[in-house]
Amino acid sequence: MASEVDYRKGEYRTILSIDGGGIRGIIPGVILEFLETELKKLDGENARLADYFDVIAGTSTGGLVASMLAAPDKDNHNKPLFAAKDIVPFYKDHAPKIFPQPNYFLSSVVNKFWKVLGPKYDGVYLKSLLKKKLGDLTLKETLTQVIIPTFNIKYLFPVIFTTVQAKMDELNNPKLADLCLSTSAAPTYLPGHEFEIKNSEGTVRKFDMIDGGVAANNPTLTAIMHERKEMIIRKELESEKICEEEDVCDNISSKKMLILSLGTGTPKKNGKYSAADSSKWGVLGWVYNNGTTPIIDIFSDASADMVDYHIGTIFQYEHNVHKNDNNKRDHLRKKDYLRIQDDTLTGDLASVDIATKENLENLEKVGKNLLKKIVSRVNLTTGDFEELPQEKGTNEDALIQFAKRLSQERKLRFANQ
Repeated sequence: MASEVDYRKGEYRTILSIDGGGIRGIIPGVILEFLETELKKLDGENARLADYFDVIAGTSTGGLVASMLAAPDKDNHNKPLFAAKDIVPFYKDHAPKIFPQPNYFLSSVVNKFWKVLGPKYDGVYLKSLLKKKLGDLTLKETLTQVIIPTFNIKYLFPVIFTTVQAKMDELNNPKLADLCLSTSAAPTYLPGHEFEIKNSEGTVRKFDMIDGGVAANNPTLTAIMHERKEMIIRKELESEKICEEEDVCDNISSKKMLILSLGTGTPKKNGKYSAADSSKWGVLGWVYNNGTTPIIDIFSDASADMVDYHIGTIFQYEHNVHKNDNNKRDHLRKKDYLRIQDDTLTGDLASVDIATKENLENLEKVGKNLLKKIVSRVNLTTGDFEELPQEKGTNEDALIQFAKRLSQERKLRFANQ
């Protein structure tokens, strides 16, 4: 079916981006199930997210979700391995085994000592699970382009894996299982992941990887930049073939982007740490403090928020510049970028690994409640998420409209000549 699509007929390049956040991946899972249900209402029961998004980007737990949505089913390679409705049950079933809770019969001193000595979890179950679910599937086999940030700890450099690059170079085509283990290897929580890729000529490339969240916990900007690069490349290739058809070439290069960016929740509104407390921390205090890891929380949130700040600046500023100018096309309209995030998490809900049955069910409730909340946007001065009732209504309303636009875009591409 993909070969029949004429991308030049469409108006947008479509991007789905999912943040990192451990078990809080349940929250975007709820959002994605709602979106896919709306697409089914429009286009039938066979509608799947991979059919509508040109790019699905994910970091850490978001990388797992991206792979689940885009990996082909072993028995039907035109169908994704997971539907959106399968994401939340996946977390509920497997998170307690990936993040087994402490043995409270042991003394708290022993538990804390162990957490300081090594990763909090051994990652054995996660590795076995991913191997079972993904097998030997590689990145180039995904049903749509997947973009997953990781970080090479040996060279202290981020490595961004993309389906496009995987198709071009064997040495950039890891197994999806290795890629998921790499992007989710959060420092102090799970061990780093080492793997190799060998091409047909016998060349070997070795990777020493940890969580992509240290570089891009919110992968939206990474996805935008990679998509811009691909659009330029496509324009150059098309120009060589049909350079006389300038209108076609211009259409390829001037595509707008329709972006859905999903957060996994933060405790910003209520606060989590204080300067007074942090002033007393030494090395161990920053790594482990009453069951939390401040340094990990801080760099993960900072990474995600800087992306939100940059993208918010682009979309909000461009909209304000052009909103009264009828002679200019507003390429970066506010409605083309939808960010859904909850900044009110508290206690266990704000953790990445408290995988009790109660907490997992409460996270699902957070996702459902988030659908009913008014659409919010980051305030570029304060960093707060502010409601915009006059613009889009609830997140549920916004997603219904977003589904309609995705459906319209897909129909354009499949339209008859």
